[in-house]
Amino acid sequence: MAAKKKSTPRTRTVKVTAPAEPKSPGPIEHLKYDILSLVAFTLAVFAYVSLRKAQGLPDDSRIIGWLGTGIKAALEYAFGDGAVLGPLFILGWSAHLGINKKTWSTQMWGLSMLGLVGITLFAVYKTPSGMNAWEAGQASLGGGYLGGSMAYLLIQLVGNVGLGILALFGTLLGLLLLIDQPAATVFKRLQQGALQAKSRLDEVMFYQAAAEESGSKTVTAAPLIIDSAEASSPREERPPVPIVDIQQPLPVAAALADIEPVPPLQLIKTRPRQEEHYCLPPLELLNDVSNERLIDKKNIKESITVLEDTFASFGVAVKVNQVSCGPAVTRYELTPGAGVKISRIISLTDDLQLNLAAPGIRIEAPIPGKAAIGIEVPNRKILSVGLRSLISAPAFKKLKSPLAFALGEDISGNAVVARLHDMPHLLIAGSTGSGKSVCLNCIIMSMLYHSTPSELKMVFIDPKMVELTIYNGIPHLMTPVVTDPKKASLILRWMVREMEKRYQLFASSGARDIQRYNQISTDKLPYIVIVIDELADLMMVAPVDVEDAICRLAQMARAAGMHLIVATQRPSVDVVTGIIKANIPSRIAFAVSSQTDSRTILDAGGAEKLLGKGDMLFLPVGAAKPFRIQGAFVSDRDIEKTVDFIKAQFNLDEPVNEIEELELADNEEADGTDDELFWDALKIFVDGKKASVSLLQRRLRVGYARAARLVDIMEERGLISEQDSNKRREVLIDEEQFEKLYARNKLC
Repeated sequence: MAAKKKSTPRTRTVKVTAPAEPKSPGPIEHLKYDILSLVAFTLAVFAYVSLRKAQGLPDDSRIIGWLGTGIKAALEYAFGDGAVLGPLFILGWSAHLGINKKTWSTQMWGLSMLGLVGITLFAVYKTPSGMNAWEAGQASLGGGYLGGSMAYLLIQLVGNVGLGILALFGTLLGLLLLIDQPAATVFKRLQQGALQAKSRLDEVMFYQAAAEESGSKTVTAAPLIIDSAEASSPREERPPVPIVDIQQPLPVAAALADIEPVPPLQLIKTRPRQEEHYCLPPLELLNDVSNERLIDKKNIKESITVLEDTFASFGVAVKVNQVSCGPAVTRYELTPGAGVKISRIISLTDDLQLNLAAPGIRIEAPIPGKAAIGIEVPNRKILSVGLRSLISAPAFKKLKSPLAFALGEDISGNAVVARLHDMPHLLIAGSTGSGKSVCLNCIIMSMLYHSTPSELKMVFIDPKMVELTIYNGIPHLMTPVVTDPKKASLILRWMVREMEKRYQLFASSGARDIQRYNQISTDKLPYIVIVIDELADLMMVAPVDVEDAICRLAQMARAAGMHLIVATQRPSVDVVTGIIKANIPSRIAFAVSSQTDSRTILDAGGAEKLLGKGDMLFLPVGAAKPFRIQGAFVSDRDIEKTVDFIKAQFNLDEPVNEIEELELADNEEADGTDDELFWDALKIFVDGKKASVSLLQRRLRVGYARAARLVDIMEERGLISEQDSNKRREVLIDEEQFEKLYARNKLC
């Protein structure tokens, strides 16, 4: 058997040809639609001129030529009195060619529909009496041949009422095709445009009123701001207040001749007089800081990839669901996989910071109100937040309270505003240069821009002497800015007495708080805000007195309309004591040097990872976790312009003092005479013309310690002399001077 011949497979040759190169456009191919648009525009103009210039006379051809005469005749025959719609249609087609680079589209169908409706209406309303639409069209009247034919046919089919309904339908359909957008989108955009127009109109009206107020030095009534009478009584001239050094003992014998009885301290009430015509500062005084944000989507996508890859390399499954870009940081919201512990994610903080090449990151686990973990990464550039944009924000305008203030913007870029009445006191802490003083100025400026002196009074304590002294002279201040730490405790005791007097007034009138009292009383009480810029300096001078006064005010002053804002750059436990923290629940932490300082302020870490330059953590009362905010910025120039505007309305070099410094000095002297035996002891010395500790021990039957303290008080007040070489003391006042002193003390 012959061996079977092995067959060889056939090979098929396929001819591979190179792909045809695209045909290169001609020299004017890319200008085709522009040229067509220009030709259509020229034709539209020529047709319109032909309709307007031709008068139906033999010399028309000399003006517009045979072509113009022919175009005019054709348009009038086709469209009648609506011939002008022809050039308008061609003009619309010209714009369509130049913009859309298409010969025809849905928009042109819409324009055609509107044109047909137009010539049909011309045929209905421009037809001469005694003729129908068809006859008028044959005579080149009404809507011409085309419009007359359509109108005649539709009237025969649906009548005049049906023709009107069809015309309305055709108009709406033509507009919808011309806009080429869904109806819901069109209505939504119209609604947004109306709201924006209304908002801009309100803003323009407000700025015009503000410019009229700021352009005049003479303060007049401003109906947009306050409704008051046109006439005001002239301001009473006050004699200059003598400055008394309360640290030095007063020479009683030399000063008693000029002393008059001092009336008891009165409650601080509103002063109508010039405040009836007080004008709030216009927003134009503030610099408008540009806050345009350019989101780098490429960088964000790269960061998302780095985050997910870093967690995956350590066996942690996470997914980035949302990204929020703020002025200072960008927060990436992660959703951990099943079985992933939060502590595992937090432990990778340093690795994330390394892979992201970030100066520092902060992990918020979990985000309050969300089932996600937030990783906050600093932006490459920190954007400034202007105070003007916050004050003009709708959220701030809704707070109808003299105690409302603006803080800044959160991570999502939303304005953060608050009311001091809800807090009711605020503790601010942060290292030098972190933005603490700027935040204080923003809070004060926010209140000045919507509160009159009759609604709000302020007391400033500034031991640093450089931050708050710029406000000296505004009528909101109850006393000049206190810069001496030794006098600060005196001011705080004065505020405690004012609080007690208000509660006595509330009890007598049956009111529970200042809001209820102002509703039922004609003499309204203003709110009082006490601002302490550096608590550490006060605690070094008089820690016991300052702490006691702050705690009493923090515990009881809310209902009396008095609120504290306390700031310090050294948040240690000997400055921010446990008692102070317990009574001031709302806190703001700026960048600090250690986690210990952060825990002192917020009872939690996180402030040590802040960036500075206004980056803060805000913990309002009742919040479970602090919110990260980029604080607002206000320049010294803006503060100066605002203060000058306010002071110009009152023409005061110093603020109106509700209690002069002389009265404060007298009150401090009275503090040393609280001992019920003081006046009996002084009477014994005056009658016997000699003074000694042993004499008081025998006559008053007291111990040595109490008798010695009474003698020391009298010596400090200048009532008796120091001991001489024989240990004798001389009584420096006589019986008449004693009677005057005693009567004066009773009046106080």
